[in-house]
Amino acid sequence: MTIQLYGFGESGHSYKVALAMTLAGVDFDLRFVDFFKGEARSPEFKAINPMGECPVFVDDDLTLTQSGLILDHLTKQTGKFGGASEAEKREVLRWTLWDNHKFSSQIGMVRFLMNFLPEDKRPQEVIAFTQGRIKAALGVLDSHLADHTWVAGGNGPTNADFSCCSYLFYPEPFGFDRSDWTHIDRWLSNIEGLDGWKHPYDLMPRAFATGA
Repeated sequence: MTIQLYGFGESGHSYKVALAMTLAGVDFDLRFVDFFKGEARSPEFKAINPMGECPVFVDDDLTLTQSGLILDHLTKQTGKFGGASEAEKREVLRWTLWDNHKFSSQIGMVRFLMNFLPEDKRPQEVIAFTQGRIKAALGVLDSHLADHTWVAGGNGPTNADFSCCSYLFYPEPFGFDRSDWTHIDRWLSNIEGLDGWKHPYDLMPRAFATGA
């Protein structure tokens, strides 16, 4: 049975997993979730993932949720992107946890508030406050990349790169202009140059493109 990945184009967390699977050469079927029409809150979807979130990874009788866990599982299955040394493996975990807590979670929320809510319902004070947190996190990442080609070090990309980069490829505004961040810009170009790399909207169908 082919692996199924439940997700949608606007989901940066789904993109992390879809990108890693694509670059690792793992075959999968993308099961589109019409998130903005409430599908993730439906009883049918919650029977798959009670958390009501994407992505969901299904391989026969194994169902996994949360992008960091799925990336770790893929590494154990393929031997790719987990880090070559024990020190590098620790860095992969450290930066994946940092991303989930300090980076993607902040970006995902602000991007949603600024682009997918009706304009009159966008809480400007919340947006401004969270943009400040995002800017601080961008500074941490940019400084780190000043002397690292890849986030976890080593000679190639790891799950740390795929986790941290995902939301930075989206066109919708959330307070990030890659031209303002020299080292992040170079790093994103390196990721774009990987054989098989695809933009999130080329890798997964968009929910808003369906008329949501």
